[in-house]
Order: sequence, then C-alpha cells, then structure tokens
Amino acid sequence: MSDDPILLREVQARTLAGLDAIAEVIDELGARFRTAGEQLALVGGPVRDLMLGRLHNDLDLTTSARPETTERLLEGWADARWDIGRAFGTIGARKGSWQVEITTWRSEAYDPASRKPAVEYGDSLVGDLGRRDFTVNAMAITLPDRRFEDPFGGVVDLAERVLRTPGRAEDSFGDDPLRMMRAARFAAQLGFTVDDAAAAAMRAMAERITIVSAERVRDELVKLVCAPDPLPGLRLLVETGLASYVLPELPALALEHDEHHRHKDVYEHTLTVLQQAIELEDRLGGSGPDFIVRFAALMHDVGKPRTRRFLDDGSVTFHHHDVVGAKLTRKRMQALRFSSDVTDAVCRLVELHLRFHGYGSGEWTDSAVRRYVRDAGDQLDRLHVLTRADCTTRNRRKAERLRRTYDDLEARIAQLSEAEELAAIRPDLSGFQIMEILGIGPGPGVGEAYRHLLELRLDNGPMSYDQARAALLDWAAR
Repeated sequence: MSDDPILLREVQARTLAGLDAIAEVIDELGARFRTAGEQLALVGGPVRDLMLGRLHNDLDLTTSARPETTERLLEGWADARWDIGRAFGTIGARKGSWQVEITTWRSEAYDPASRKPAVEYGDSLVGDLGRRDFTVNAMAITLPDRRFEDPFGGVVDLAERVLRTPGRAEDSFGDDPLRMMRAARFAAQLGFTVDDAAAAAMRAMAERITIVSAERVRDELVKLVCAPDPLPGLRLLVETGLASYVLPELPALALEHDEHHRHKDVYEHTLTVLQQAIELEDRLGGSGPDFIVRFAALMHDVGKPRTRRFLDDGSVTFHHHDVVGAKLTRKRMQALRFSSDVTDAVCRLVELHLRFHGYGSGEWTDSAVRRYVRDAGDQLDRLHVLTRADCTTRNRRKAERLRRTYDDLEARIAQLSEAEELAAIRPDLSGFQIMEILGIGPGPGVGEAYRHLLELRLDNGPMSYDQARAALLDWAAR
C-alpha cells in the first residue's frame, strides 16, 4: 500500500493544496525567519493532517531561534503574542483567524521519577523530530522553501495507518509516559493501529503512567472519549493494562465467566452503550461530541462488579448498582481533577440511568413524570440519550417495545411541560408567602413547609393560591 505511486501522489496533492491554503501565514513567517538567519518548519500534527486532507487554524512550528528571537521576529506580524510556554521554548501568536505556536528545537527527557520534562534546546531539525512521539508526527515542511523532511518514514506509516515510534518505543514512553495514552487517543481519532513493538512497550511500561499528573491524563482521556470512534482507543487502554491505572473501573467490567450463571458481558455491553449514545448525540442539538453523555455511558454500569449477587435459580442481580456506580464515578472523576460541574452532571446521569425501568412498561402517572423531570434537572436531554442507548438487547420485539415506551414518556413530558412548566417546577407558594400565611419568621419550619408543598406539587400538579394556602394550613395544623 505504501509503495503505491497513485496513493503517494494523492498524499502529495493534498499536502500541496493544504500548504496553499495556509500560504498567507507560513510564507511571510518563513521569510522573516530566513532573513534573520534562522530556520523554521511546519511540524507534527499539522503536517500529518495536511496529508490526510484535514485543515486546521492552529499551526505548530519548530525553529532554530531561541524564544527571545522568536518574539522579536513576531513583532509587527502578529495581532497578539503570549509566552505561557516559554519554559518549554514555546511562543504563541495569533494573526487573524490563525493561531501559531513556535517552539525552539528541543531535546528533552523525563527523570524516571518526575512528572515534568527537563527541557534542553536542540541543534538540528532532525534531532527535534527524533524526540517526537510517533513517526506520523515526526515529519516537517521547511519554510519558506516547503521542503519535506521525513527522516523516520512517517509518510509510509501514515499510508499504512500505523503508529510507530521514531526510535525504541521503550525510550519514547520512558521519556514521556503520556505518549502511551496518546497512542490510544490517535487510534480513536485517526483509526490507526499501534505497531507490535509499541504495543508491547505499553504493556510492559503501563505502570509508568502513574508519574504523569492527573490533569494531563484527564485531558488525554477527554480527547479520546470525544474522538469520532473512541472504542478502539478504549480497548487498547484495557488490553495494554493502562486502563488499570487511569480508569480501573473499565477493565473491572469484564466480569469473570461462571458456567453456572448467565449474565451479559458488562464490558462489551458498556462499549455498545457508548457507541449507541454517540449515534444519538444529534438529539442534544450540539455541534460536536458531548463528553458528559459519553462518559456517563462509559461509567453507567461501573457499580455492577461491587453489587453482583448470584441467586439459586442461576440468575444474577446487581441491585443498587446505579447508586454505587455514581459514587465510584464521583471518586474517579475527582481523582482525575474534573470540574465539579462536569462531575455532578455525569454522576447524576449514572445514578438515574435505571429510573425509566423502574416504572414498568409505561404505567407512568403524572406524578412520576414530574419527579423524573425534577430529578434529571438540566440533564434531562442527556438522560433521554443515555436511557435509549442502554438498550442493547438483540430481541427486536423487546427493543421496539422499550423504544415505544420511551417515546410515550417523552411525549408525556412534553405535554406536561407545556401545561405546567416542568423545567422550573416549584411549590405554588413562595417562602415569603409561607411565612406570611403561617405568621412565622425565617427558619427550619419554612424549609419544611416548602418541601411539603413541593411534594404536593409533584403529586397533584399546580394548585391555585387558595388551594395551596388551605393545604399549607392543614399541614401546619397536623
């Protein structure tokens, strides 16, 4: 495949077309650096993506210039500059809709016990390329002459859709263990496979991921989960043992087989639910992947290993795995330093993912519908997606019955929402009105009365002021 001249010509044509599209940025920058006696090259992901026919407004460049020289050369060209990456030799800039990061040639290595790289400047473009994670990211195009540099065979690996390290995989992953997670992320984003040497190194060195900060691991995991097809990447994490350190709840779902008991393969079921949730994302109205619903799909059954019980009739139960799963999910997301808002949203979905099935085959009272909406809160649309995705039965008749039942539930929610404003459901009396009617001041009694009226609102729907007042007085008398 890689020796196919037609394929290589197609890659070359895509690359040239992409370079023409970004000429307004790279030509002037290249000329500025050349005039100053410095070398500049487009490098890494942007080169790879040009070859794949993907164009982005974020460009990575590498240079012989030191950061202070880069800053000077950007004066009069950039609309804005920043040096947040100066410690790593990186200066950022924006011009119009284009954003560039220009990094001095580097030679870096990690201390075996350190989370941070010790950065040293390099002395050649080839040396800089050799320290990169994979050969498909170790290609460059020098500027402004547009000469292609590929010292490690990245174009061949790109054509064969293989991830291979420029040098020994053990050395690459030893320098930066996060590269092992990047391999899984690229497998998900690009549909590439990892070559045998890299996969073997990942299995042997999986524990080294523990020296990487939780924030960096989290960011890679988010990118993986939000990839077009995260399943190959997640499988790679599990198969190499990396998941045991970064997301141990996932491999724990591969429950051991017991010939005397029958139950679904929870691990495979989970991946199917994730895939089906992705297929339903257009229901959420967003323009891109929805991490919250995807991660909730991935974590929705993590409580099952803790709650599994075998019964005498050969069946197996997982009672309260929704509640246990929500607690495990919160613990994991906190360990990975997710924000409280994202954590709360995911955990709410995990805790509620069984709620629909608790109402049988559709005998939903108005009170049950109101409580479903109240408990879901601002995650209702995502709960719709997760609940529908959680149906993985191969029994077509059963699947169709569940779909119809959920269609009916959504229709009921829409009808009640139109009549009662379910999204903003609250008691029919305010706290001030409660205090006025009962003749009391602020205190616990107002909260108790408020909660009682809310329960009545959920049970019976809206009441007039007089009805609510009578109900409040009756409650207070009792």
